[in-house]
Amino acid sequence: MRPLPLLAAALFATSAVAQVATSAPAMPNPSKIVAGNYAVEPDHTQVIFAVDHMGFSIFRGFLSQASGSLMIDPAKPAATQLSVTIPIASIHTTSAKLDGELNSADWLDAQRFPTATFVSTKVTPGPQGLAMVEGNLTLHGVTRPAEMRVHFRGAGANPMSKVATIGFDGRMMLERSQFGVTKLEALVSDHVELTIAAAFVLQP
Repeated sequence: MRPLPLLAAALFATSAVAQVATSAPAMPNPSKIVAGNYAVEPDHTQVIFAVDHMGFSIFRGFLSQASGSLMIDPAKPAATQLSVTIPIASIHTTSAKLDGELNSADWLDAQRFPTATFVSTKVTPGPQGLAMVEGNLTLHGVTRPAEMRVHFRGAGANPMSKVATIGFDGRMMLERSQFGVTKLEALVSDHVELTIAAAFVLQP
């Protein structure tokens, strides 16, 4: 018997399988983008918010269940159009009690203002898959100009659905008081940072 060669072969096979399993199907290559109209893929799209909590910690939570559209052509990136809507009631933190408070009239008032919406007005492509997206953000019944720094993550055929998919990461900063959300400003920062993980699927 030659256990060492057999063991080496087994380890090599395991390594190869692991490599295949962990390799990403999407590539951060704009040429992989299929031009067309896309829809938000809600199961893999999240908005994470972060605020300073009393100076002790950065407190985070997220919103989900997004809907919206993306019109994109890799040959004309500046002509890209984006519209995304997030239901406020989807807000989720580490505290169910806090979730209820954030949905209440004291904070985001989800009953009166059930959604937050961002609609692009200008896209400025940059180097290395970066772009600045200017648009209008509607939150708490107030619409104001906003900017989002976007990083192109990748594009390709989803290995499960076989549908062309595009992914982006976005960063946006805002002052909540500008949208009429002023509760506990002395304890919770006015400054809010948003991190957006967005996936879009090509429509037929």
